[in-house]
Parts: sequence; C-alpha cells; structure tokens
Amino acid sequence: MTSRRILIIQGHPDRDGDHFCHALDDRYDAGARAAGHEVRRVDVARLDFPILRSKKEWDAGTLPPALAAVQRDIAWANHLVLIFPLWLGDMPALVKGFLEQVARPGFAVGEPLKNGGVKLLRGRSARIVVTMGMPALLYRWYFGAHAIRSLERNILRFAGVAPVRRSLIGLVEDKDASRRTRWLAALERLGAKGA
Repeated sequence: MTSRRILIIQGHPDRDGDHFCHALDDRYDAGARAAGHEVRRVDVARLDFPILRSKKEWDAGTLPPALAAVQRDIAWANHLVLIFPLWLGDMPALVKGFLEQVARPGFAVGEPLKNGGVKLLRGRSARIVVTMGMPALLYRWYFGAHAIRSLERNILRFAGVAPVRRSLIGLVEDKDASRRTRWLAALERLGAKGA
C-alpha cells in the first residue's frame, strides 16, 4: 500500500473537543499514522476568519492569515477527511464559511468558471464523515442526504476532488456504547487504509 498524505479537517464548531466527532478524528489519525501515512490536522473551530458577504470578497478579497496555512495543507494532501455533525440537516455554518474561504477562485477552481472551470484540486480524494442524531438510513433514504450530496458535487467534485466517499453515522446520542465502539474501530481501519 502506498503511503498517503492525509489532511483531517475537524468541523465540529465547539472548541471543547469532547465530542464524538473528535473521537472519530483521533481514531482515524491513529490508524493512519500506525499504517505509515503522513497526517496533518486542522480544527475549524480554532481558526479565526470572517464570513464572506459578497461575490467581490470571494473573487478578490484577502484570504485571512489563519487560512493560508490551511490552503497549503490542502495543496500538500492527496486525501482529505472532513468530519462534522449534521446540524439542521446540513453542515454547521462555520464549516460552510470555512469552505467558502478556502475554496476561492485561483486555489480550488481556476478561470474561466463557465463550463465548470479549471479544477485545481485534481489528484485528491476525500472522505466525508457526518454524525447525526437520527438514523443514517433515514437521512440517506427519506431526506435524500441532499446536503452531503451538495458538498460532494458543488464543492469537492467541482474543484476536482474525486473519488468522494462518505461515512454517515446515525444515532450518536443513543446510550448504546457498542455502536460508538464499532464506528471508532471502523474509522481506525479507514485511517489505516488511507481511505
């Protein structure tokens, strides 16, 4: 197996660090490092950046200094792992704001934007790991996982990231500890594979 360069993006908006998303992050990291992959991590909740408020800012605004290092880490990585909880059926606003900042024209997509633009993040794969209170099957089949599909299609694949895989983890507030234990082991195995 070829060693991978993996960037884990922790998207839980609570800086506390005591959530299941953080435990999943740690186990993926442990599995990846044990298998010889190089790993870098970014915790979105600990970054200081404003929300973009206009197309002009997105096109030509100054990238916040805290995100310049993140762009370098994304450029370095050949596999991205994005972990976040489902809030109101979507990624938390902080994660969306983060992605809007780092995926600016000239970094994620080049000109011209018509006809899909130039995909500047080709050669990278991704895994999206989403935790939720509802059963994952309900989110996937009844709700159509629209927010996750939008992230895959409109952000990651639009920038050239492919393949994009997902791990949807439901019932995280259930008192059954065995479910969490199984998911932690699964994330460690995925980390070892660099998948």
